Amino acid sequence: MGLRRLLAILLACGTLLAACNNNPWPDGAPATDTLFTAMTGGSPRHLDPTASYWSNDTPFTYQIYEPPYGYHYLERPFRLVPKSAAEVVQPHYVDKDGQPLADDAPAALVAESIYDVPIRRGILYQPHPAFALDAQGRHRYHSEHPMQPGELGARRTPLDFEHQGTREPVAEDFVYALKRHATTRVTTPIFSTFAEYVVGLEAYGRLVKAEDAKLRAGLDPASLDKPFLDLRRWPLAGASAPDKHLLRIRIKGKYPQWKYWMQMTFTAPIPWEADAFYAQPGMAAAGLSLDRWPVGTGPYMMAESVQDRRHVMVRNPNYRREPYPCEGTADDRQAGLLADCGKPTPFVERMVFTVEREAVPLRNKFLQGYYDIPVFERTDSGMSYLVAMQDSEEVRREYTDKGLRFTKGTDSGSYFIGFNMLDPTLGDGAGGELSAEQRVRNRKLRQAISIAIDWEEYSKIFPRRAGITAMGPIPPGIFGSREGTPAGVDPVTHVWKDGRAVRRPIADARRLLAEAGYPDGRDAKTGRPLVLNYDFYAQPTPELKPEIDWVVRQFAKIDIQLEVRATDNNQFQDKVRKGRYQVFWLGWLADYPDAENFLFLLYSKTGKTKYDGENTANYDNPEYDRLFLEMKTLDDGPAKQALIDKMVHLVQEDAPWTMGFFPYASGVSQHWVHNYRPTIMIRDQGRYLRLDRRARVAALAAWNRPVWWPMGLLALAVLALLAYGVRSWRRRERTNARGQVSARAGH
Repeated sequence: MGLRRLLAILLACGTLLAACNNNPWPDGAPATDTLFTAMTGGSPRHLDPTASYWSNDTPFTYQIYEPPYGYHYLERPFRLVPKSAAEVVQPHYVDKDGQPLADDAPAALVAESIYDVPIRRGILYQPHPAFALDAQGRHRYHSEHPMQPGELGARRTPLDFEHQGTREPVAEDFVYALKRHATTRVTTPIFSTFAEYVVGLEAYGRLVKAEDAKLRAGLDPASLDKPFLDLRRWPLAGASAPDKHLLRIRIKGKYPQWKYWMQMTFTAPIPWEADAFYAQPGMAAAGLSLDRWPVGTGPYMMAESVQDRRHVMVRNPNYRREPYPCEGTADDRQAGLLADCGKPTPFVERMVFTVEREAVPLRNKFLQGYYDIPVFERTDSGMSYLVAMQDSEEVRREYTDKGLRFTKGTDSGSYFIGFNMLDPTLGDGAGGELSAEQRVRNRKLRQAISIAIDWEEYSKIFPRRAGITAMGPIPPGIFGSREGTPAGVDPVTHVWKDGRAVRRPIADARRLLAEAGYPDGRDAKTGRPLVLNYDFYAQPTPELKPEIDWVVRQFAKIDIQLEVRATDNNQFQDKVRKGRYQVFWLGWLADYPDAENFLFLLYSKTGKTKYDGENTANYDNPEYDRLFLEMKTLDDGPAKQALIDKMVHLVQEDAPWTMGFFPYASGVSQHWVHNYRPTIMIRDQGRYLRLDRRARVAALAAWNRPVWWPMGLLALAVLALLAYGVRSWRRRERTNARGQVSARAGH
């Protein structure tokens, strides 16, 4: 019995060993036209374009939806190109009486900017049951034929419905999309921003809220089922469709940045039929909603969605197959990024996203070739691989032999350490309680700290988070930035020497600290040490603790004690809202490539504590505000540059931030992935990627050959065990009841 049990165990181990590999895909999957990648942040939060604003949403929303505009994939600086619009248009201006103004009219005279956007003809929505019609032209599953109780059955995806349909998007769909930002049915993160500019949207929000309350009167507020809120019933002054294929948007005053909002999925067309379809009883409980199953005109459509496990997009059969761009630089051509010029996109038939929570398994699977791109939505995933190559010659050879492809450049983002300007020790105080003299001393304190925090050192110590040391709030590549030039040097923290910016010596920081009233880090009046609070938005995990310790050491260089108050993000946000913080770490990733999207982070009316805006430093400088309001109405040009220069100089001197660094955009992919170029600004890159499937199959076979020697050892172990078993059996057969062994076999 013991022998049989042991043999069974060994055979089971052999079976497991023979089947053991790290391949997460079915047999034959590498040969298919499928891109395999991972997500580290879990499933997307919102796929409804009205609500979507998170990085783990965009790999899907920007492949499924088509806003009016997008960015050219290769050209830098970024250039807008038409997507669902027929062309990128310039607005025309009218005064307060509705009379036309010249294109160069002063912003003060412009009452409205009117965008007349022609909508592309002949494009189609993806197949979806919301569009399915019967023989009489009536909707099969809603409106004229609403679904009856129990009719939904086991259907859990739009693909489960036997009838599908489509139609051409029209201007009214874009109007409907803008109206949806006023609804109470979904979270609308940018309603307040849109309401500031779109004529009538703020009042429309109040109207819709009241009408929705009437519609839901008497219904269970906890119910997932909510009757269809048909926004077509109420016109919006700032959005209309003068023609079937002409969208008109009216913007208050002059706001050149509006064109950038039209490349975000907030302005993508939404068919009313989708809202009506998903509003039916039982749909929400079955997981059928725009949040899970979007309806777009883009190159891909959602085909599978398993929460926090797996999401699959497939090529939209109704997509028009836009050609791959032909414009690019000589570097693009050398990198092979122009080889597919003019070919119809998208190239890849299917995209599979798997949620990976642990970094080590993700890395191992990528190095085995099971992922084509490790993390689709990240633009810094390549840095850890580049650093590993620098640290180890063995790793460098492995990555080189495998042909891993890397991209690296500065991205449109910023990380910095800032100060709460409402704090009486570091800032200007909360209510004018500080004298002008004290505010000057506090400014010198901030300047001293700004010199002491050595961001050049940070990039060397933490290369996975590295970037270019910032001299101001605007990253390179954005109009208005002077990074890398003598004119762009922060005079508080650096000097220009031998063709580059050099950080001022720590002695300069100590001098400013003494002038601030804290010689050697002690209050000149009381002799008490200066202790500041460092409020951090996450717990000090083993990964984060070295960076937190590094910040503490930077302050210690000028004898300032830093008290770390690390909490979770919710607690941090609560402290921020109440103004109970001093020093903080923060970052910002651009929504669009305009200086305004960075300079507004220091505009007083976006103060975090007072207005719940994005100005976490609570910086309030009337001159800065005046320049900002003038600057944001200007088109790119010398006048705008001059205002930006003045604003940057103000914040350099006032030092509400330590400026920090602009992170690198770095990506890594397998050598069989073509046209991969990650950047924060361009999120619809899926359509441009192409796979060499033969190269992938060959690489997987070479990199994951079975290792047979353990099976040999197992076989020897089985033979030895069998021999032992035979000897034991023979001995037992020759032994009598008294334990005596007979000399004759079988006796």
